[in-house]
Amino acid sequence: MEAKKIVKPILWTLAALLIIAVLTVGGYVAYVALQYYRIDDLKTLEISGGADTRISLDGTYSIMSYNLGFGAYSPEYTFFMDTGVMNDGKKVAGKYAKGINKADVEKNVNGQLEVAAALDADFYFFQEADKKADRSYKINMCDRAAAKFDGYARTYAQNFHTAYLLYPFGDPIGRTDAGMLTFSRYNTESAVRRSFPVTDAFIDKLFDLDRCFAVHYLPIEGSGKKLVLINLHMSAYDKGGTIRAKQLAMLNGVLKEERDKGNYVIAGGDFNHCLIADMFGSDEEALRYFKSEQKTPDWVKNSILHKSEIADGYTIAASVNAATCRGADIPYREGVNFSTVIDGFIVSDNIDVKDEKTIDTKYSYSDHNPVLMQFALKA
Repeated sequence: MEAKKIVKPILWTLAALLIIAVLTVGGYVAYVALQYYRIDDLKTLEISGGADTRISLDGTYSIMSYNLGFGAYSPEYTFFMDTGVMNDGKKVAGKYAKGINKADVEKNVNGQLEVAAALDADFYFFQEADKKADRSYKINMCDRAAAKFDGYARTYAQNFHTAYLLYPFGDPIGRTDAGMLTFSRYNTESAVRRSFPVTDAFIDKLFDLDRCFAVHYLPIEGSGKKLVLINLHMSAYDKGGTIRAKQLAMLNGVLKEERDKGNYVIAGGDFNHCLIADMFGSDEEALRYFKSEQKTPDWVKNSILHKSEIADGYTIAASVNAATCRGADIPYREGVNFSTVIDGFIVSDNIDVKDEKTIDTKYSYSDHNPVLMQFALKA
Protein backbone atom coordinates (compact mmCIF):
# COMPACT_ATOMS: atom_id res chain seq x y z
CA MET A 1 0.00 0.00 0.00
CA GLU A 2 2.83 2.40 0.86
CA ALA A 3 4.48 1.66 -2.51
CA LYS A 4 1.26 2.52 -4.34
CA LYS A 5 1.07 5.84 -2.47
CA ILE A 6 4.57 6.67 -3.70
CA VAL A 7 4.22 5.40 -7.30
CA LYS A 8 0.85 7.01 -8.01
CA PRO A 9 2.01 10.66 -7.58
CA ILE A 10 5.11 9.94 -9.64
CA LEU A 11 2.99 8.58 -12.48
CA TRP A 12 0.67 11.57 -12.29
CA THR A 13 3.68 13.90 -12.35
CA LEU A 14 5.20 12.12 -15.36
CA ALA A 15 1.86 12.21 -17.18
CA ALA A 16 1.51 15.93 -16.46
CA LEU A 17 5.05 16.59 -17.72
CA LEU A 18 4.35 14.60 -20.88
CA ILE A 19 1.15 16.57 -21.53
CA ILE A 20 3.00 19.85 -20.98
CA ALA A 21 5.76 18.74 -23.38
CA VAL A 22 3.26 17.72 -26.06
CA LEU A 23 1.33 20.97 -25.70
CA THR A 24 4.55 23.00 -25.80
CA VAL A 25 5.85 21.29 -28.93
CA GLY A 26 2.43 21.38 -30.55
CA GLY A 27 2.02 25.04 -29.69
CA TYR A 28 5.42 25.90 -31.15
CA VAL A 29 4.73 23.98 -34.36
CA ALA A 30 1.38 25.77 -34.67
CA TYR A 31 3.11 29.14 -34.07
CA VAL A 32 5.68 28.46 -36.82
CA ALA A 33 3.03 27.19 -39.23
CA LEU A 34 0.74 30.19 -38.63
CA GLN A 35 3.64 32.62 -39.07
CA TYR A 36 4.57 31.13 -42.47
CA TYR A 37 3.20 32.77 -45.60
CA ARG A 38 4.21 33.12 -49.24
CA ILE A 39 4.66 36.61 -50.62
CA ASP A 40 2.25 37.34 -53.46
CA ASP A 41 3.47 37.24 -57.04
CA LEU A 42 3.60 40.48 -59.06
CA LYS A 43 4.25 42.63 -56.00
CA THR A 44 5.26 46.18 -56.92
CA LEU A 45 8.61 47.10 -55.39
CA GLU A 46 9.29 50.50 -53.87
CA ILE A 47 12.11 52.40 -55.57
CA SER A 48 14.09 54.34 -52.97
CA GLY A 49 16.59 57.06 -53.67
CA GLY A 50 16.97 57.70 -57.33
CA ALA A 51 18.83 58.96 -60.30
CA ASP A 52 17.35 61.05 -63.11
CA THR A 53 19.92 60.21 -65.78
CA ARG A 54 18.77 57.72 -68.40
CA ILE A 55 20.97 55.12 -70.01
CA SER A 56 21.67 55.56 -73.73
CA LEU A 57 22.34 53.42 -76.78
CA ASP A 58 25.88 54.74 -77.16
CA GLY A 59 27.19 54.06 -73.66
CA THR A 60 29.10 51.19 -72.06
CA TYR A 61 27.91 50.04 -68.65
CA SER A 62 28.89 47.64 -65.89
CA ILE A 63 26.85 45.34 -63.68
CA MET A 64 27.96 43.33 -60.68
CA SER A 65 26.30 40.42 -58.82
CA TYR A 66 27.35 39.21 -55.38
CA ASN A 67 25.72 36.75 -52.98
CA LEU A 68 26.53 38.21 -49.55
CA GLY A 69 25.72 35.03 -47.62
CA PHE A 70 24.08 37.06 -44.79
CA GLY A 71 27.54 38.26 -43.79
CA ALA A 72 28.41 34.94 -42.17
CA TYR A 73 30.76 33.18 -44.57
CA SER A 74 34.28 34.05 -43.53
CA PRO A 75 36.82 31.41 -44.72
CA GLU A 76 36.44 29.37 -41.51
CA TYR A 77 32.64 29.32 -41.67
CA THR A 78 30.67 26.16 -42.48
CA PHE A 79 26.89 25.93 -42.85
CA PHE A 80 24.85 23.26 -41.06
CA MET A 81 22.75 22.35 -44.12
CA ASP A 82 25.80 21.67 -46.31
CA THR A 83 27.20 18.15 -46.55
CA GLY A 84 29.89 16.65 -48.75
CA VAL A 85 32.24 13.76 -49.38
CA MET A 86 36.01 14.00 -49.67
CA ASN A 87 37.76 12.14 -52.49
CA ASP A 88 38.89 9.50 -49.98
CA GLY A 89 35.24 8.81 -49.05
CA LYS A 90 35.19 10.71 -45.77
CA LYS A 91 31.83 12.41 -45.17
CA VAL A 92 31.84 16.00 -43.94
CA ALA A 93 29.15 18.42 -42.77
CA GLY A 94 28.89 22.09 -41.87
CA LYS A 95 28.44 23.37 -38.33
CA TYR A 96 26.88 26.82 -37.99
CA ALA A 97 23.43 28.32 -38.59
CA LYS A 98 24.33 31.86 -37.52
CA GLY A 99 27.48 33.84 -38.13
CA ILE A 100 30.41 32.77 -35.95
CA ASN A 101 29.99 35.96 -33.88
CA LYS A 102 28.89 39.54 -34.38
CA ALA A 103 32.42 40.86 -34.90
CA ASP A 104 33.00 38.35 -37.69
CA VAL A 105 29.76 39.34 -39.43
CA GLU A 106 30.71 43.02 -39.10
CA LYS A 107 34.07 42.30 -40.73
CA ASN A 108 32.45 40.40 -43.58
CA VAL A 109 29.75 42.99 -44.31
CA ASN A 110 32.28 45.82 -44.33
CA GLY A 111 34.61 43.81 -46.56
CA GLN A 112 31.86 42.90 -49.02
CA LEU A 113 30.77 46.50 -49.45
CA GLU A 114 34.35 47.68 -49.90
CA VAL A 115 34.93 45.06 -52.62
CA ALA A 116 31.70 46.06 -54.38
CA ALA A 117 32.28 49.80 -54.15
CA ALA A 118 35.82 49.47 -55.53
CA LEU A 119 34.35 48.06 -58.76
CA ASP A 120 32.37 51.29 -59.28
CA ALA A 121 29.64 49.46 -61.19
CA ASP A 122 26.58 51.12 -62.66
CA PHE A 123 24.29 48.37 -61.39
CA TYR A 124 24.54 46.04 -58.40
CA PHE A 125 22.68 42.80 -57.69
CA PHE A 126 23.03 41.53 -54.11
CA GLN A 127 21.51 38.33 -52.73
CA GLU A 128 21.15 37.16 -49.11
CA ALA A 129 21.15 40.62 -47.58
CA ASP A 130 19.68 40.57 -44.07
CA LYS A 131 17.50 43.43 -42.94
CA LYS A 132 16.90 42.15 -39.42
CA ALA A 133 17.91 38.61 -38.53
CA ASP A 134 19.25 36.71 -35.55
CA ARG A 135 21.64 34.78 -37.80
CA SER A 136 23.50 38.02 -38.61
CA TYR A 137 23.15 39.46 -35.08
CA LYS A 138 20.55 42.00 -36.30
CA ILE A 139 23.11 43.89 -38.39
CA ASN A 140 21.06 45.71 -41.04
CA MET A 141 22.96 44.88 -44.20
CA CYS A 142 20.40 46.70 -46.33
CA ASP A 143 20.93 50.01 -44.54
CA ARG A 144 24.70 49.54 -44.71
CA ALA A 145 24.54 48.99 -48.46
CA ALA A 146 22.16 51.94 -48.98
CA ALA A 147 24.61 54.22 -47.20
CA LYS A 148 27.51 52.89 -49.24
CA PHE A 149 25.72 53.43 -52.56
CA ASP A 150 24.06 56.72 -51.76
CA GLY A 151 22.74 58.36 -54.93
CA TYR A 152 21.75 55.07 -56.54
CA ALA A 153 18.12 54.05 -57.00
CA ARG A 154 17.49 50.88 -55.01
CA THR A 155 14.90 48.19 -54.38
CA TYR A 156 14.56 45.46 -51.78
CA ALA A 157 12.79 42.19 -52.62
CA GLN A 158 12.16 40.12 -49.49
CA ASN A 159 12.72 36.40 -49.98
CA PHE A 160 13.30 34.97 -46.50
CA HIS A 161 10.92 35.60 -43.60
CA THR A 162 10.53 33.23 -40.70
CA ALA A 163 9.14 32.88 -37.24
CA TYR A 164 11.73 32.16 -34.54
CA LEU A 165 13.25 28.84 -35.65
CA LEU A 166 14.72 26.79 -32.81
CA TYR A 167 16.64 24.50 -35.14
CA PRO A 168 19.47 23.53 -35.14
CA PHE A 169 19.17 23.17 -31.37
CA GLY A 170 22.77 24.03 -30.57
CA ASP A 171 22.79 27.15 -32.77
CA PRO A 172 19.21 28.10 -33.70
CA ILE A 173 18.61 30.27 -36.75
CA GLY A 174 16.05 32.39 -34.91
CA ARG A 175 13.97 34.98 -36.77
CA THR A 176 14.93 36.20 -40.23
CA ASP A 177 13.98 39.06 -42.56
CA ALA A 178 16.21 39.00 -45.63
CA GLY A 179 16.13 39.55 -49.35
CA MET A 180 17.76 40.82 -52.52
CA LEU A 181 19.02 44.34 -53.10
CA THR A 182 19.31 46.02 -56.48
CA PHE A 183 21.10 49.34 -57.06
CA SER A 184 21.03 51.44 -60.22
CA ARG A 185 23.06 54.52 -61.05
CA TYR A 186 20.47 55.30 -63.75
CA ASN A 187 16.79 56.10 -63.71
CA THR A 188 14.60 53.13 -62.80
CA GLU A 189 11.02 53.56 -63.91
CA SER A 190 9.38 50.63 -62.11
CA ALA A 191 10.13 47.27 -60.48
CA VAL A 192 8.13 44.16 -59.65
CA ARG A 193 8.79 41.08 -57.51
CA ARG A 194 8.00 37.71 -59.14
CA SER A 195 7.55 34.63 -56.95
CA PHE A 196 9.40 31.51 -58.09
CA PRO A 197 7.83 28.07 -57.51
CA VAL A 198 9.14 26.56 -54.25
CA THR A 199 8.84 23.28 -52.37
CA ASP A 200 5.58 22.39 -50.61
CA ALA A 201 7.31 20.20 -47.99
CA PHE A 202 6.48 21.72 -44.59
CA ILE A 203 9.92 21.56 -42.96
CA ASP A 204 11.90 22.32 -46.12
CA LYS A 205 9.93 25.43 -46.94
CA LEU A 206 10.62 26.88 -43.49
CA PHE A 207 14.39 26.68 -43.98
CA ASP A 208 14.54 27.48 -47.70
CA LEU A 209 13.96 30.96 -49.04
CA ASP A 210 10.73 32.36 -50.45
CA ARG A 211 12.52 32.32 -53.79
CA CYS A 212 11.87 35.14 -56.22
CA PHE A 213 13.31 37.41 -58.86
CA ALA A 214 13.05 41.19 -59.08
CA VAL A 215 12.38 42.75 -62.49
CA HIS A 216 13.46 46.36 -63.04
CA TYR A 217 12.50 48.55 -66.01
CA LEU A 218 14.85 51.35 -67.05
CA PRO A 219 13.93 53.86 -69.79
CA ILE A 220 16.46 54.36 -72.60
CA GLU A 221 17.20 57.84 -73.90
CA GLY A 222 15.75 58.27 -77.41
CA SER A 223 14.16 54.81 -77.50
CA GLY A 224 10.77 53.30 -76.77
CA LYS A 225 12.45 50.12 -75.54
CA LYS A 226 13.49 49.39 -71.96
CA LEU A 227 16.53 47.89 -70.31
CA VAL A 228 15.15 45.09 -68.13
CA LEU A 229 17.35 44.04 -65.22
CA ILE A 230 16.40 40.86 -63.36
CA ASN A 231 18.02 40.08 -60.00
CA LEU A 232 17.45 36.43 -59.07
CA HIS A 233 18.28 33.73 -56.55
CA MET A 234 17.21 30.20 -57.46
CA SER A 235 16.80 27.21 -55.13
CA ALA A 236 19.81 25.40 -53.71
CA TYR A 237 18.58 22.50 -51.56
CA ASP A 238 16.54 20.77 -54.23
CA LYS A 239 17.05 17.02 -54.55
CA GLY A 240 16.80 16.01 -58.18
CA GLY A 241 16.60 19.63 -59.36
CA THR A 242 12.81 19.44 -59.84
CA ILE A 243 12.03 22.80 -58.24
CA ARG A 244 14.81 24.54 -60.14
CA ALA A 245 13.42 23.13 -63.41
CA LYS A 246 10.07 24.79 -62.63
CA GLN A 247 11.85 28.02 -61.70
CA LEU A 248 13.80 27.98 -64.96
CA ALA A 249 10.59 27.47 -66.94
CA MET A 250 9.02 30.50 -65.25
CA LEU A 251 12.12 32.62 -65.83
CA ASN A 252 12.23 31.59 -69.48
CA GLY A 253 8.63 32.73 -69.87
CA VAL A 254 9.52 36.21 -68.63
CA LEU A 255 12.68 36.33 -70.76
CA LYS A 256 10.69 35.46 -73.89
CA GLU A 257 7.98 37.99 -73.11
CA GLU A 258 10.46 40.83 -72.63
CA ARG A 259 12.53 39.91 -75.70
CA ASP A 260 9.38 39.73 -77.83
CA LYS A 261 8.76 43.37 -76.85
CA GLY A 262 12.19 44.25 -78.20
CA ASN A 263 13.53 45.10 -74.76
CA TYR A 264 17.15 44.68 -73.70
CA VAL A 265 17.35 42.07 -70.95
CA ILE A 266 19.93 41.00 -68.38
CA ALA A 267 19.07 38.35 -65.78
CA GLY A 268 21.78 37.84 -63.20
CA GLY A 269 22.49 36.57 -59.74
CA ASP A 270 22.89 33.24 -57.98
CA PHE A 271 21.46 30.64 -60.36
CA ASN A 272 22.50 27.63 -58.25
CA HIS A 273 23.21 25.99 -61.62
CA CYS A 274 26.63 25.34 -63.10
CA LEU A 275 26.83 27.99 -65.84
CA ILE A 276 30.02 26.96 -67.67
CA ALA A 277 29.13 23.54 -69.10
CA ASP A 278 28.92 24.76 -72.72
CA MET A 279 32.62 25.70 -72.55
CA PHE A 280 33.65 22.05 -72.11
CA GLY A 281 33.31 18.73 -73.88
CA SER A 282 31.20 17.23 -71.09
CA ASP A 283 29.30 18.26 -67.98
CA GLU A 284 31.70 16.27 -65.80
CA GLU A 285 34.70 18.09 -67.28
CA ALA A 286 33.03 21.41 -66.43
CA LEU A 287 32.22 20.33 -62.87
CA ARG A 288 35.80 19.14 -62.24
CA TYR A 289 37.51 22.14 -63.86
CA PHE A 290 38.51 23.75 -60.58
CA LYS A 291 40.92 21.77 -58.43
CA SER A 292 39.24 20.07 -55.47
CA GLU A 293 39.75 17.30 -52.94
CA GLN A 294 36.00 16.71 -52.72
CA LYS A 295 33.61 14.69 -54.84
CA THR A 296 31.12 16.58 -56.98
CA PRO A 297 28.03 17.20 -54.80
CA ASP A 298 24.70 15.78 -55.94
CA TRP A 299 22.92 19.15 -55.96
CA VAL A 300 25.06 20.52 -58.78
CA LYS A 301 25.02 17.28 -60.82
CA ASN A 302 21.29 17.87 -61.24
CA SER A 303 21.63 21.59 -61.89
CA ILE A 304 23.69 22.27 -64.99
CA LEU A 305 22.51 25.01 -67.31
CA HIS A 306 23.05 24.87 -71.06
CA LYS A 307 22.26 27.54 -73.63
CA SER A 308 19.81 25.11 -75.23
CA GLU A 309 17.71 25.24 -72.04
CA ILE A 310 17.17 29.01 -71.97
CA ALA A 311 14.80 31.10 -74.04
CA ASP A 312 15.64 31.77 -77.69
CA GLY A 313 17.62 34.93 -78.27
CA TYR A 314 19.67 34.65 -75.06
CA THR A 315 23.17 33.56 -74.13
CA ILE A 316 24.94 32.76 -70.85
CA ALA A 317 27.68 35.15 -69.73
CA ALA A 318 30.03 33.42 -67.30
CA SER A 319 33.79 32.95 -67.01
CA VAL A 320 36.27 30.42 -65.68
CA ASN A 321 39.01 32.81 -64.55
CA ALA A 322 37.91 31.87 -61.00
CA ALA A 323 35.05 29.95 -59.41
CA THR A 324 32.14 31.91 -57.95
CA CYS A 325 31.01 29.58 -55.13
CA ARG A 326 32.76 27.19 -52.73
CA GLY A 327 31.37 24.28 -50.74
CA ALA A 328 30.56 25.35 -47.18
CA ASP A 329 30.66 21.87 -45.63
CA ILE A 330 34.30 22.45 -44.63
CA PRO A 331 36.32 25.63 -43.94
CA TYR A 332 37.80 27.17 -47.07
CA ARG A 333 41.17 25.89 -48.21
CA GLU A 334 42.30 26.76 -51.72
CA GLY A 335 42.23 23.69 -53.95
CA VAL A 336 40.39 21.59 -51.34
CA ASN A 337 36.73 22.72 -51.34
CA PHE A 338 34.54 21.85 -54.29
CA SER A 339 33.93 25.02 -56.28
CA THR A 340 32.26 25.98 -59.53
CA VAL A 341 30.57 28.87 -61.33
CA ILE A 342 26.92 29.38 -60.38
CA ASP A 343 26.85 33.20 -60.45
CA GLY A 344 26.63 35.04 -63.73
CA PHE A 345 24.21 36.46 -66.28
CA ILE A 346 21.76 35.53 -69.02
CA VAL A 347 21.84 38.22 -71.71
CA SER A 348 19.56 38.99 -74.68
CA ASP A 349 21.15 39.03 -78.13
CA ASN A 350 20.60 42.78 -78.57
CA ILE A 351 23.21 43.39 -75.86
CA ASP A 352 26.92 43.35 -76.62
CA VAL A 353 28.86 41.73 -73.77
CA LYS A 354 32.26 43.43 -73.70
CA ASP A 355 33.66 41.43 -70.79
CA GLU A 356 32.53 39.16 -67.96
CA LYS A 357 34.73 37.90 -65.15
CA THR A 358 34.83 36.65 -61.59
CA ILE A 359 36.40 38.94 -59.02
CA ASP A 360 38.58 36.53 -57.03
CA THR A 361 38.31 37.52 -53.35
CA LYS A 362 39.56 34.10 -52.14
CA TYR A 363 36.18 33.87 -50.38
CA SER A 364 37.38 36.34 -47.78
CA TYR A 365 33.91 37.63 -46.91
CA SER A 366 31.38 35.21 -48.44
CA ASP A 367 31.12 31.70 -49.85
CA HIS A 368 30.63 33.46 -53.19
CA ASN A 369 32.86 35.65 -55.32
CA PRO A 370 31.31 38.61 -57.12
CA VAL A 371 30.98 38.64 -60.90
CA LEU A 372 31.32 41.74 -63.07
CA MET A 373 30.12 42.32 -66.63
CA GLN A 374 30.74 45.21 -69.06
CA PHE A 375 28.07 45.65 -71.72
CA ALA A 376 26.57 47.96 -74.32
CA LEU A 377 23.17 48.14 -75.98
CA LYS A 378 23.05 47.45 -79.71
CA ALA A 379 21.30 50.22 -81.65
